[in-house]
Amino acid sequence: MILKPKRLTESKIQILKKRYVHGLVIATMGILGGQSLAHAQVALNKDASHQLASNSVNSGIALPFTLLKADWGAPTTNQTIKIHNGGFGSDAAAHPSKPNQFYALTDRGPNTDFIGAQGEGKQFLIPDYSPKIGLFELTNSGQIRLIKQIVLKTAQNKPINGLPNPSEFGATHEIAYDLQGAPLTVHPNLPFDPKTNPTKTDLNGLDAEGLAALNDGTFWVSDEYGPHIVHYNQAGREIGRINAFANDPRNNVVVNGKKILLPAEFANRRANRGMEGLTITPDQSTLVGIMQSAMDNPDKSGRKSVLTRIVSLNLKSGELRQYLYPQNQAGYSNSGIVAINDHEFYVIERDGKFPLQDTNSQKHIYKIDLKGATNIQNLTPSKRMTYDPKLGLMIDNKTLEQWSAGRSDVLEKLLELKIRPVKKQLVLDAVAALNYPHDKLEGLWLRRDGKLGLINDDDFSVETQNNVILQKYLDKDNKILDVNRLYVIDPKAQ
Repeated sequence: MILKPKRLTESKIQILKKRYVHGLVIATMGILGGQSLAHAQVALNKDASHQLASNSVNSGIALPFTLLKADWGAPTTNQTIKIHNGGFGSDAAAHPSKPNQFYALTDRGPNTDFIGAQGEGKQFLIPDYSPKIGLFELTNSGQIRLIKQIVLKTAQNKPINGLPNPSEFGATHEIAYDLQGAPLTVHPNLPFDPKTNPTKTDLNGLDAEGLAALNDGTFWVSDEYGPHIVHYNQAGREIGRINAFANDPRNNVVVNGKKILLPAEFANRRANRGMEGLTITPDQSTLVGIMQSAMDNPDKSGRKSVLTRIVSLNLKSGELRQYLYPQNQAGYSNSGIVAINDHEFYVIERDGKFPLQDTNSQKHIYKIDLKGATNIQNLTPSKRMTYDPKLGLMIDNKTLEQWSAGRSDVLEKLLELKIRPVKKQLVLDAVAALNYPHDKLEGLWLRRDGKLGLINDDDFSVETQNNVILQKYLDKDNKILDVNRLYVIDPKAQ
């Protein structure tokens, strides 16, 4: 069943604009005026401070940030772009013992789509940026305090960056360009050459998207390159890794004498739509990850499928399972997952639209149940269903994505094969319930009181249009800057 998102009326849009112009003062006043964030907060009048504090949980409250670049001049527009040192919105996770604290994750750093001399790629505005985990606290006054940042590092304790991986270990084949639009080459002082001076890749580069915080203080992080699932200690140093590449020596998670790997077909993930969400069950036994969209398995034809994949990895038994999630529309994004118990989860399903610019935007939270869903990892082969070592489940000699692409009757046809996707129940329409204004709802903080904290990815407050880097705004009038914001709501009350 296709669920149509509720529309925002023009009157609601105008009310929301007024609320956000006011609410963002605390996050932007000092920065736009050249002051520090602390000075900006002091400069607020008492009435404004009180109103923001009292309404912050309902209307969303900005996470604190500084600036990576305060006055970069965009060469094609002569505009001054402020690249935020925030970006804590790729995912979120509850602190295991402190109920008002949560962790939030950045991705690979500020980057924008770009078409340069070597073709389509990404412009890495700060190439040496290191993905981070931030620890935040929601205070009794309704403010958010940054407690610390944990820089992600290699097993050798060297800070990682967000550059693409080499071809044998999860390459997206994105050409890396620098801030000026020149190829980021291995030898920066020499001209680009595909053989002698190619664009830079990094074996340990990570486009971090999913976060699970464990009771022992360590973290598991999933990404959009490999995809990789990487285990980090309390200080951010890599101590374990799971991916789909059997020849990667960094895969070191062994259970009962067997190395745990992702299914081989996961290497065919769509570029920039890898393992977008990751969580761990409350008993700390099982990692559960969800892919953002249908995979390019074996090619782009799979993008017309509504089926995304959920994978569970039992870290105690080594058992691996796969389930199917049916999206409302092909190309939507499953951008977050959090465990309620060992079989029920909250999952984000969204489009990429700005609700203040398109009234048909969808930002939904579903409750799903793995009980009763079919584990497609180990189905009994039949005349119609077989397994390919690199492509996974095949139906009628086609990959799952090829077979299901463009089909309006895919759920009925799966049932004929006795394959049942997960059951899903809409528990929150964020646009209708919160007048949610952001394009990228990505983080879910499941609180002890059962409420959900929603966090957006602000892309470090930059975006690109027609190869031009711009400040990222929520509205058409470019008045409401996009920053990371937290919204707290009880899904059971909706």
